[in-house]
Amino acid sequence: MKLLWLHGLSCSGNTQSFLCAENPTAGELLSRFEVLYHPAVSWEADETEVVRKVLTSSEPLDVFILEGSVGPGARKIAGKEFKTVVKEIARKSKFVIALGNCAVFGNIPAKRSPEVKGLQFRFSEEGGVLGKNYRSLSGLPVINLSGCPAHPSWLSFVLLCILEGGKLKLDEKGRPVEIYAYLTHHGCPRNEYFEWKIEAEELGKKEGCLFYHFGCRGPMTHSPCNRILWNGVSSKTRAGMPCVGCTEFDFPREDMFRTKHAMGIPEELPLGVSKRGYILLAGVAKTFAPERLKKRLIDENQ
Repeated sequence: MKLLWLHGLSCSGNTQSFLCAENPTAGELLSRFEVLYHPAVSWEADETEVVRKVLTSSEPLDVFILEGSVGPGARKIAGKEFKTVVKEIARKSKFVIALGNCAVFGNIPAKRSPEVKGLQFRFSEEGGVLGKNYRSLSGLPVINLSGCPAHPSWLSFVLLCILEGGKLKLDEKGRPVEIYAYLTHHGCPRNEYFEWKIEAEELGKKEGCLFYHFGCRGPMTHSPCNRILWNGVSSKTRAGMPCVGCTEFDFPREDMFRTKHAMGIPEELPLGVSKRGYILLAGVAKTFAPERLKKRLIDENQ
């Protein structure tokens, strides 16, 4: 299978993330493809020449990965605007993968210009560079792997599925449901604190929930970050930092480390929870919270 990986408006964070992949490693996985070009690992290949051959070939491209968003006035490849190149390659690709929030939703570059877009979305609006009705030669829309960056295992899962002929089921935002059906909240070791409304008073500590004071987006962010751990060992909430919701269309938000309140109630509540239900449950939970949760896990004075 032939694979082409291009960079749009990007910090290359998804490349750096993928190069840290384990079981399989990035090298092991890429060795199963004929990698036509990757900006970081193709030392001898010439991007312009590779793109020209892909565009003029009568054969379809198996996998096209775009990292980064697309906007006007960007660089040219093979004498064509980058946006035009992306569209033409997408039309002749069996599978198109938008890797990272910039490629999926436009993300940070899109905040600077209304002309900057992801492949099939601009924030929550369908359309993007390819249009909302785009379908690859396989019949799928763009396979969106949102995240800033996306976890390397998420891309490995999709590429292995393509290699093995597996069926990919996508959600309404084009994301694989096997990955994005979960919330960051699922598997978070702070869930008991969340349930009993024991809130963290400062960052970097093992105790307390980070939702009420520090803007944690775990209960409303679709990602398996506490199930598929980063570097195999941790996640933001495990390290004492709130989830910033980097897999969602509205990332990044202003004032990310503060929860906004209205009359003492968070303005945004966990998915599926009504304001009335939250008030009722919070009151009961705080009243009957176990005393052990109000203490330090490790007493440093002992």
